[in-house]
Amino acid sequence: MKKTMITLGLAATGLLALGGQAQASTLEDVRDAGQLRCGVSNGLPGFSQPDSDGTWTGLDVDTCRAVAAAVLGDADAVEFIPLTAAERFTALQSGEIDVLSRNTTWTTTRDASLGLNFTGTNYYDGQGFLVKEALGVDSAYDLDGAAVCTQAGTTTELNLADFFRANDMEYEAVVFDTSEASAQGFDNNRCDILTSDTSQLAALRTQLSDPDSAVILPEVISKEPLGPVVRQGDDEWFNVVKWVLFGQINAEEYGVDSTNVDEMTDSNNPNVQRILGADGNMGEILGLDDDFMVEVISEVGNYGEMFNRNVGPDTPIGLSRGVNALWTDGGILYAPPFR
Repeated sequence: MKKTMITLGLAATGLLALGGQAQASTLEDVRDAGQLRCGVSNGLPGFSQPDSDGTWTGLDVDTCRAVAAAVLGDADAVEFIPLTAAERFTALQSGEIDVLSRNTTWTTTRDASLGLNFTGTNYYDGQGFLVKEALGVDSAYDLDGAAVCTQAGTTTELNLADFFRANDMEYEAVVFDTSEASAQGFDNNRCDILTSDTSQLAALRTQLSDPDSAVILPEVISKEPLGPVVRQGDDEWFNVVKWVLFGQINAEEYGVDSTNVDEMTDSNNPNVQRILGADGNMGEILGLDDDFMVEVISEVGNYGEMFNRNVGPDTPIGLSRGVNALWTDGGILYAPPFR
C-alpha cells in the first residue's frame, strides 16, 4: 500500500509539472501578444541592422520574420530587441524575448548548461582574421606578437586563445563589448588584427573608413554553426521555430520560392505538397495551419532568397554560398524531410 501511495504521489507530481509546462506555452503567449519578440545583434550588416527609419533587415532578422509569418500570418509582427553578446542569453532565459536570432554559435556548453535549445543552423561559419593590407601579412601563422581586437562574451575569445596557444604564439587581446566597437578599434589602429566569424568580418569591413585597406586572411580556425535559440522546456515552441527554418531549406531544394509559391500549391510532387500543406497535417501537429509554409515563403522566401537578399554576392557583404549551399549543390545545408 505504501508503495502504491508513493507511485501515485510521483504521478501527481508529474502531472503538475506537465500542467506547468502547458501553461508556459510560448506559442500561446506570442499569439496572445500578436507579436514575436526577437533578440538580435545591435547592428551587424547583412544579419541584423536597422536603417534610418528603424526598419530591421538581415538574415537573422528574416529568420524571425519567417517565424512570425508562420505563427501570426504577418512577417512584420516582430519586435526586434538589440542585445550585446553578454546580454543575449540572459534575455532569453528571463523571458524578455521569445527567440534569439543573433549570429550565435551552437556549442556543447550553451546547448547543455544554459537551459536553452538551438533550433538549427541558418549560417555555417568559421572564425578568421581581418588585417590591414599595409602590414604585409599573408597568413594567420605570421601573427606572433599581434594586438588583436575581439568581442567580449563570445566563442571568438576562446578560439583566439586556443589558436595562439596551439601554435606557440603570443598576442595581446583588445576586448570590446560589441562587434561594431571592435571594428572601430581596428579602424582607429587600437590593434593590428580584427578577429571574428568570417561573415562578420565581411560585414564589419564595409563599415571601415577605407574598406579596401583591409583583407581577410585565408585561414579559418574554428567551426561556428550559427542559428536561432529558444528556451528548454517548451517542445512545442522548439518544434515551431525549428520546422520553419527546415521548411525554408526544403522549399529551396524543391524549387519553391516567393515568385511561384501560389502555383506550386498545385504541384504533383508529394514533397512539395507536404511542405505547402496540400497533403498531410504537418501544420496541425506543430500547432499551426497546415499551409503555414505558404505564408512563410510568400512573405519571406525560401532559404536561398534570404541568403541572397541579405549577404549574397550581389550585396555589399558579397558572400558566396560556399558550405551554405544546399547538399544537392555541393554544400552542407540539409534539412530533415516534411513527412
